[in-house]
Amino acid sequence: MRSGEGAMRIGDAAAAAGTTPRALRFYEQNGLLPAPARSASGQRVYGPADLARIRVVRELLGLGLTVRDVRRCADRLDELAGDPAPRRCGGTPHPGTAHVVAGRVAALDAEIDRLTRLRDQLAAVAGQFTPAAEPSPAGVRGGGSRVGPVAGGPRGRAGRRAGAVGGAR
Repeated sequence: MRSGEGAMRIGDAAAAAGTTPRALRFYEQNGLLPAPARSASGQRVYGPADLARIRVVRELLGLGLTVRDVRRCADRLDELAGDPAPRRCGGTPHPGTAHVVAGRVAALDAEIDRLTRLRDQLAAVAGQFTPAAEPSPAGVRGGGSRVGPVAGGPRGRAGRRAGAVGGAR
C-alpha cells in the first residue's frame, strides 16, 4: 500500500484499532499480521483492510484464544475481518478454525473446573479461621462480662495515664 488515502502510520493505526504500536509489532512478529506495506522512508503503513484484521485479532484474543490459536487461524483472518461481528461470533465456524475454537472451549471448561475446586478448597480453609463463639469465663453467670469503661471514667490505661498527668480525653 502506498501512503495515500486511508493510509496510517503505526501510531495512528494502533489508536484507531484500540491498541498500541508495540502490540502491532508483536502481532506481526508472531504471525498474526502480515508485514505491512512500508512508506518511502521505511515506516509501516496500514490501510483499512489491515485495521479490520487487527480488530479481528484483538477480538479473538479478547475471547480468550491464545496467540498460538490465532496464528493457527491466520489464513482466515482476512475472511473473518469481512464478516459482520455477530455472524463471525455466532455463526457456523469454518471447519479449519472450528477445532481451534472447540479446543479453547474445552480448555476453558477444564480451567473452570479447576478454579471451582480451588474455590471450594479455599472456602473450606476459610471456614477453619472463622472465630467460634468464645467460651464463657469460669464462674461468670450468663456468659457475660462487662465490656468497655465504667460510665464517666477514663478508658483503660491510656485514659488513666492521661488523667494522672492532668490531660483530658
